[in-house]
Amino acid sequence: MSYLEHTVKTVPAGPRKILHLNWPLAILLASVAAIGFLMLYSVAGGTLSTWAEPQMKRFALGFAGMIVVAMVPIWFWRNVSLLAYLASLALLVAVALIGIEGKGAQRWLDLGVMRIQPSELVKITLVMVLAAYYDWLPMSRISRPVWVLIPLAIILVPVGMVLRQPDLGTSILLVLGGGAMMFLAGVHWAYFATVIALGAGAVAAVFSSRGTGWQLLENYQYRRIDTFLDPDSDPLGAGYHITQSKIALGSGGWTGRGFMQGTQSRLNFLPEKHTDFIFVTLAEEFGFVGAVSLLGLYALVILFCVASALSNRDRFSALLTLGVAVAFFLYFAVNMAMVMGLMPVVGVPLPLVSYGGSAMLVLMLGFGLVQSAHVHRPR
Repeated sequence: MSYLEHTVKTVPAGPRKILHLNWPLAILLASVAAIGFLMLYSVAGGTLSTWAEPQMKRFALGFAGMIVVAMVPIWFWRNVSLLAYLASLALLVAVALIGIEGKGAQRWLDLGVMRIQPSELVKITLVMVLAAYYDWLPMSRISRPVWVLIPLAIILVPVGMVLRQPDLGTSILLVLGGGAMMFLAGVHWAYFATVIALGAGAVAAVFSSRGTGWQLLENYQYRRIDTFLDPDSDPLGAGYHITQSKIALGSGGWTGRGFMQGTQSRLNFLPEKHTDFIFVTLAEEFGFVGAVSLLGLYALVILFCVASALSNRDRFSALLTLGVAVAFFLYFAVNMAMVMGLMPVVGVPLPLVSYGGSAMLVLMLGFGLVQSAHVHRPR
């Protein structure tokens, strides 16, 4: 019996596929989302209809979408990876032409029944196309310069389009996620050392360009950097967000003030309390214990993804699973670092907890791909 025949015969078929889902991973995702519902109920002052109820509906839709994606054979997702990536680029072009502007950025498409943010979709399609590329490319060619330039172009094209919206936070996540995929695929470390050196030069150029005719960032982005370096320099202006965030984090102590007892969020001192800064609300109400508990759930999600990837003998499936896990990690790592003052505020939501439709649905579809790789792996 050939390897392919063995694979086909050992992959579950029909309704039995449901039994082969990675159910511990699915339960972990539901647990994290439940914490999000609880916090959205709290920041709305004890009201479900404001944010918690719409978020529940989105998660239910996303969970159903995850199951549907998981039932589709992984070879199908490999074959449509390039098409999905190109479609996401087309949506980014549509955003530039007919997108809706909000808070100084043009990032959304209005579909009538809902608004979508195509840059969120790119985070997953980028992982898909890079996993397919490195599955196709022989190992002997991975570190050759010409074959390194292709994935670099695949990464930088959407990054450039997202930067024009402008959306620095998503651009950073795309660069880091794409770079992680190249590293996981086995690209030589010397390329990454070169990129780090160039990055250091780019940072120097960003600071040198400020106030000149060739300024590389927008003024509000420079203000975010200033706030990061010295938030107390303008506590009522540009430094207000991070100052209030640190006050809320510190006031939570070990066990927190109690559910719906957070003064910073209840009295509206905390900005964007239902989206970017919802982790701070959790830390204020449930303290260090609550914050670490959420971080533990996130760590378990990553652990189950890594375990699934390591047990998978299909290269595309393993890279895809690890890529989604990296994207998920970058979401919560950047958000937590941002609200704790460890990096500039770049507007990255807390995965499955922050209020929002596009990020929630796309992330659940990403985990659907992880489930498809798990269900259809060779046994």
